[in-house]
Amino acid sequence: MMSLPESSSRPYEECGVFGVWGVPDAAALTALGLHALQHRGQESAGIVSFDGNAFHQHKGLGLVGEVFADGDVMSALPGHVAIGHNRYATAGGTHVRNVQPLYADYAFGGLAVAHNGNLTNAKTLRQALVRRGCIFHSAMDTEVFVHLIAISLYNTVIDRLMDAAKQVKGAYSLITLTPDDGMIGLRDPLGVRPLVLGRMPGYEEDNGGWVLASETCALDIIDAEYVRDVEPGEIVVINADGVKSLKPFGDKGRRFCVFEYIYFARPDSILEGKSVYDARTQIGRELARESAIDADVIVPVPDSGVPSALGYAAESGIPFELGIIRNHYVGRTFIEPTDQIRNLGVRMKHSANRSVLEGRRVVLVDDSIVRGTTSRKIVDMVRAAGAKEVHMRITSPPTKHSCFYGIDTPEESKLLAAQHSLEDMRKAIGVDTLAFVSFDGLYQALGYSDRNDGGRNYCDACFSGEYPITLVDKMGKLVQ
Repeated sequence: MMSLPESSSRPYEECGVFGVWGVPDAAALTALGLHALQHRGQESAGIVSFDGNAFHQHKGLGLVGEVFADGDVMSALPGHVAIGHNRYATAGGTHVRNVQPLYADYAFGGLAVAHNGNLTNAKTLRQALVRRGCIFHSAMDTEVFVHLIAISLYNTVIDRLMDAAKQVKGAYSLITLTPDDGMIGLRDPLGVRPLVLGRMPGYEEDNGGWVLASETCALDIIDAEYVRDVEPGEIVVINADGVKSLKPFGDKGRRFCVFEYIYFARPDSILEGKSVYDARTQIGRELARESAIDADVIVPVPDSGVPSALGYAAESGIPFELGIIRNHYVGRTFIEPTDQIRNLGVRMKHSANRSVLEGRRVVLVDDSIVRGTTSRKIVDMVRAAGAKEVHMRITSPPTKHSCFYGIDTPEESKLLAAQHSLEDMRKAIGVDTLAFVSFDGLYQALGYSDRNDGGRNYCDACFSGEYPITLVDKMGKLVQ
């Protein structure tokens, strides 16, 4: 049997950004928004607020509830405007110096930046900036923006930001906070990373209550109403005059990350006008039509597999059951000191529900297979609980390529689907049958006729290898 590498077997989230303008206790609302976006990053959290005279900041390693649990911390973040950030380290390590938002003092005043995504020319720009004398204090792509803004020859902050944005390449959404121009949101020219605009009712008279967030679920937690998605390449400037829209890049189309619908976004969010929950249930239905199998029970791999498993069960007529129970109180930092404990690690997050599994033919529905190690452990656990047969159905096409746009995936040599056939993958994870949703099935679930129709609107590079944004720093290593 093929051996699988002992390492994390799932793609990690990117980051979450949130900002609120023109409300009392803006930092407290930002902390709530970050709570709703906790799934996008669990390594660190930070908030910067502005009280009309001075900036205030607090950030630290850990979950939002840990970093902002102290009332004294929140009281030290006064102001009617604040921006915040949750982080998973896609670039740089887990150090306090890499926690966002970043704050810098310029000749024109202070500026804070919260950024989600990756720049594909960050290394190239960083080397050029260092040669010019710029001193970097972190390992983050975000600091490239900070220095490009600093050296820009334009006068206004907005012009400097546009100047910086035209020099970078990559997939990103960011929120900045300045004393004079207010809160500014920017989305990359192809809209790969999400950013939505919302409004809290009751602040219309003062042009307040505006919200920017990675997902609509962060609007819901503070009773804000979804207004619209920030458009690809759009800059929205929010201040006492209201909301101003600038589009310095023109219309370059859109290539929204399709994996947001499959795995990353929370199911109760609406992105690009589509319900994430509905998209996942439809993918499950398509998967059931494409890869039907005689079975007794449909079991999701929690939590991202739940909506798709419901769709699969509805389409197939096979009962849906919670055959795997997830422990939500296990963090990523748990120490696994011995081989014995390490091998049991998956059971800290997942446990088998024997009454559902024993003696039954089970279909496991999951969102992806990356390295395959977690899939193998889950299959072994289900078999140990007495399952008669174990079949696996995956709601994405095979992950064959690395992501360079803000999702932490392994290099291709460590991706199971990049190195092995479907049959070899089936044997490696130990299932009776294995099937992935097809490209056409994925896009049909999203409302298109096939990939040739829908693929023009999405980035699916981790499946197809077709990278819509030039990988400047990887030139010579990847075919462009």
